[in-house]
Order: sequence, then structure tokens, then C-alpha cells
Amino acid sequence: MVDDVLESAKDRMAKAEEALKRELATIRTGRASPGLVDHIRVDYYGAQTPINQLATVAAPEARLLTIQPWDRKALGPIEKAIQKSDLGLNPTNDGALIRLAIPQLSEQRRKELSKLVQKRVEESRVATRNVRRDSQEDLKKAERAKEISEDEHRRAAERLQKLTDQTIASLDRLGHQKETELLEV
Repeated sequence: MVDDVLESAKDRMAKAEEALKRELATIRTGRASPGLVDHIRVDYYGAQTPINQLATVAAPEARLLTIQPWDRKALGPIEKAIQKSDLGLNPTNDGALIRLAIPQLSEQRRKELSKLVQKRVEESRVATRNVRRDSQEDLKKAERAKEISEDEHRRAAERLQKLTDQTIASLDRLGHQKETELLEV
């Protein structure tokens, strides 16, 4: 019983960490990263499709992304989707390939993005704490139902807190790495 609750909590906390990694990958830094366009959806034959399912996205240089669609008819829709996105980038279409030049970020924009990173990290911390709370409630219910003893409940709660602390430290580390990357000139 206790192991099931802790394993479930561990899985859910790991998912919160993975979600944070995906979200941080979409935040633009001064460097080109294929993850930058992962969240952009393209209207392709009436279906909202992620760019990475329509084309090969590569970063051949530090400040350049290239998008090469597998179907040339997708060039126009991909270009429009990038222009409509919140990236603030202007794509260059040469008929076979879309190039995205990543300009240097201004100091003000760096600070805005840093605040966004902090917000995302805090949202992940809250999600982790919610998992801990739910697991603690499960343990209390098990104790009330006499499925586990008071001592087992206390030991499980300590293990759960340790797991929570490790996850939050990992989330903070991810956020700090992204902020360092953002503020790097």
C-alpha cells in the first residue's frame, strides 16, 4: 500500500518535471534550438499539426533554425504559423527550406523571459506540492482504515517529503540553468 502511494507520487512528480523541461525548451534564448518551434501548430489540410510532424527542424548554426518540410505544399502554412506565433521571428522561405534567424535578445526581453521561467518553475513546484498533498491524504485514509500503522504512516510521510524536496531541487536547478542561458550575452 505505502509503496504504491509513493510510486504513484514519484511518477506524477517526474511527469511535472518533464512538463517543465518541455515548456522551458519553448522559451526563446539567444541560441537556436529545435524545441523552440515544437509548440507551434500548423493548419495542414484542416488539421492542427505540430511543425516537427511536418518537417525536419535543425539548428545548423548558433543563431539559425532551418525547417525543411517533407511536403513542399506545407511551406506556406508553416511560414504563416511561425509569423502568427508568439516567437516574434520572421521566417525566410526559399521555396524548399524555411530559415529562422534568431536575433540577439534585448536586456528588457531577457528579464521578461527570466520572469516567465520563474513563473513556469513555480507552477511546477505547486504541481509537485499538490502531488505530495494528495499522497498524504491517501496515506491518512489508509491509516484510518487500519491498512497501515501509525509508524508506517510517519515513515512513508518522511519518504514522501524527501521525494518532494528532491523533485523541487531538480525543478529549481532546471529553472536556474534556463535563466543562466537566457541572461548569457
